[in-house]
Amino acid sequence: MRSTKLAAAVLTAGLVLTGCGVAETAGQVSNAASTAAVCADAIRIATANADPADPKAAADRAHEAAGELTGLASRAGNTTVGEAINSLAATLRETTVEDLVSAPANWVQKKADQVSALTKACAG
Repeated sequence: MRSTKLAAAVLTAGLVLTGCGVAETAGQVSNAASTAAVCADAIRIATANADPADPKAAADRAHEAAGELTGLASRAGNTTVGEAINSLAATLRETTVEDLVSAPANWVQKKADQVSALTKACAG
C-alpha cells in the first residue's frame, strides 16, 4: 500500500514537471512568434519611403515612425531586438529637415546601418 502511494506521488510529480516543460516550451514558441511579428512590423515601418522632394513631410514621417517603433520595442520579447528597435527609433526621432536637406546620404546610411542591425538581431 505504501509503495502504491509512493508510486502515485512520483507519477504525479513527473506529470507536473512534464506539464511545466510543455508550458515553458509553449511560452518560448509564443515569444519567438511575437518577436518575429514585431521584427516584421519594425522593418516594414523602418523601410517605408518618404517623399525626398518634401523634406518637411519626410521628417514628420520619420517622427511618426519613431513613435510606432517605440511602441513595438516595448512588445519585443527579445532584449537585443528591443534595443535595435529603440536605437532606430532614436535616429528617426532626432531627424531634422536640415539632416534631409544638407546631408541626406549620411542620414540614409545611418538609417540603413540601423535597419541592418535590426535585421541581424531579428535573425539571431
